[in-house]
Amino acid sequence: MIAVIQRVTEASVAVGDEIVGRIGPGLLALVAVERGDRDPQAARLADRLLGYRVFEDAEGRMNLSLADTGGGLLLVSQFTLAADTRKGARPSFTPAADPEAGQALFNLLVATTRRRHPRIQTGRFGARMRVALVNDGPVTFWLRANPDSGDAGIHSV
Repeated sequence: MIAVIQRVTEASVAVGDEIVGRIGPGLLALVAVERGDRDPQAARLADRLLGYRVFEDAEGRMNLSLADTGGGLLLVSQFTLAADTRKGARPSFTPAADPEAGQALFNLLVATTRRRHPRIQTGRFGARMRVALVNDGPVTFWLRANPDSGDAGIHSV
C-alpha cells in the first residue's frame, strides 16, 4: 500500500456538491492499494498513519504523532499513486489492485484506524472527488507498506 501524507491545517473532500469528509488540523492521506497487498500492509500503514511523528513539539521539532495531537485523519483512495510511470507518456495502472481488492483493503484501513482514533473521515471509494487542503509547512511524505518484500515494513522517500 502507498500513502502520500500531508500535514494540514484543514482538508476536505467533495463528491459533486456534497462534502463527504472534512478535518481541521491533522493529516490528509491519499492511499493506493497495489496488487499483492494483504491485511498486514493495511495494519502496518494504519500504525504508521497514527504514529508517524510529523507534528511539532514545544521545541519546534517533528516529534509528535497524530495519536499524540488528537488531530483528524482524512483518508482518500487514489489508485493513481500505484501507477507505473517509468516508460512513455502515459501511465500504466497494472501495479494497482483491482477495484474489488482495493476497496476491501481500503475499507480495512479505515476500520482499523477508526477503532484506534476518534477523528477519521474519508472520501468515497471509486468516486470522482475534489480534494481541498491547506498544507502546513509544507510537510509531505510518501509511505509504502511493500507487498514485494514479504514483510509489511514502511519505506519513506
